[in-house]
Amino acid sequence: MSLRRDVRHGLRIGRAEFVRSLRGYASETRRIVGLLLLLLFFGGSLLFSLPVVYVAGRSAQSVTEIPFFDLAATGVPVALALLATFRTLERIGRVEHESLVLTTVHPRAVVIGLIAAEIGRIALWFGLPFAVVAATFTAGLGAPSLLVTAALVVVPLACCTTVWGYAAGIAVLRAFERLPGVRRVLKVVGFVATVAFVLVSQSVGRSLADGSLPVEWLAATLAIGPLGDYLALAFVGTPLARPFSAVAVATFAAIVALTPVGLVVATRQASALWFTDRATGGDRGSSAAADVEANGSPGGFSVPGPLSATKGGRVAWGLLVRGVRHPQKFTHLVMLVFFLGPLGTTIVQSSADGLGPLLAASGAGLGTYLAGATFGLNPLGDDRPQFPLLLLTATAPRALVRGRVLAGIVLGVPVAAALPLATVALGTSPLSAVGFALVGVCMCVAAAAFAVGIGAAYPIYEEREFWGAKTVVPSTLVLMAFMFVVGPGTVIGLVATWFGVTGHLSATPLLAVGLGLYLLVTVGVSYGAYRYAIRRYRTYTFD
Repeated sequence: MSLRRDVRHGLRIGRAEFVRSLRGYASETRRIVGLLLLLLFFGGSLLFSLPVVYVAGRSAQSVTEIPFFDLAATGVPVALALLATFRTLERIGRVEHESLVLTTVHPRAVVIGLIAAEIGRIALWFGLPFAVVAATFTAGLGAPSLLVTAALVVVPLACCTTVWGYAAGIAVLRAFERLPGVRRVLKVVGFVATVAFVLVSQSVGRSLADGSLPVEWLAATLAIGPLGDYLALAFVGTPLARPFSAVAVATFAAIVALTPVGLVVATRQASALWFTDRATGGDRGSSAAADVEANGSPGGFSVPGPLSATKGGRVAWGLLVRGVRHPQKFTHLVMLVFFLGPLGTTIVQSSADGLGPLLAASGAGLGTYLAGATFGLNPLGDDRPQFPLLLLTATAPRALVRGRVLAGIVLGVPVAAALPLATVALGTSPLSAVGFALVGVCMCVAAAAFAVGIGAAYPIYEEREFWGAKTVVPSTLVLMAFMFVVGPGTVIGLVATWFGVTGHLSATPLLAVGLGLYLLVTVGVSYGAYRYAIRRYRTYTFD
């Protein structure tokens, strides 16, 4: 096929994929509500920042006066390339109904379509806020031509980074196909790298705020000069224009030339991935037989003694085994990383006397979060594929819900108890360590019971692809609601525990009333959520 025909077919595929994305955003009321809340949160932040952008446009006399311009010129293309790479790994590494599509058009057309749709989504999510900020800065600067020149500079850069990010993502997927063991290692490495990035970024932000880290040194270390010169071309025809430089022109020529090269690389990588035979699992029978012989049950499913006494315990063990075999189910837990960042920097900067108690409280809080967020935030959606079988068995809905609560407790309690007790080696008093451990264990039970209720109220059934495997993850709204309810409740309990074990609380009627009210709300809400989840299981109907 000719390049012109592939481009035409690819643009049609891209338009169809982009339109399907828009329909998916507005397909259900819950998604519309989620988008409105997202718009309210980030749109409000953007709205409050616009006056600052306008004042910056009014007062700027040169590009160098724009705060962090060189860093932004380096960070934007890097962020776009990484975003395209991760999106390829999660969503667009393969085209849906590939058996039909790949026998109808050339793979190059499919690649063009997927990349074009992704560029459209990037323009929708990031281009619109950028356009609002650029328009506000332009109004302050008084140079309307900036909108046109900025688009002419940013669009080629976005296309180039998206194309090469897609090629990098396909290359990683091919490596996964050839080296299956690398996939699990990279998941662990990726999670650790994400945690490290958040912690480092929080530390850098604090250092910049207090002046201990000079901005000039950071800009000189991280900024890439040619990218800054290239993005400065957006100010041609405005009072902030720089003289034309050979580096800027050469960077522009390199970006334009590298885009089709990246398309060729991406097409070859994608063709090799899509047309490579994959293992059909023919060897699984022998491995399963080996597991039966070695462990006495298929896949080593022998239930430990403490959990084998009840049906709920056996259900919990099944959930734990499924979680180990399919760790993509816990992708939503990464949200915790963004809350651990400020806490991590606080721990690092804390004094020696306060380090132990702070770590003890953090361990209790972390265990509480894991107890509820691991298995409880989407019980109906997680069980949906097995519901016809589950509802026909003799296992009561109470046992199914109790199994989820128990599975979360099995994961959360060891963290909530072991970490506070381990801080005794750091100087924490035994009384404080035991107090935090006991409160953490109680919080784990309450959080696990509350999670199944809020998760059953707002189930998610659609599968999403993460790192090449499809799974169902809880709604972001449910996760945020869980964190905003359990988080403050846990903090109140831990602060009260700290004041209690240090002797700063005296037995008074007011304290008794407050403590009783707190326990009543915590136990009542958690138990009510647990009962609601059982009722949702009992009254569940198939559409």
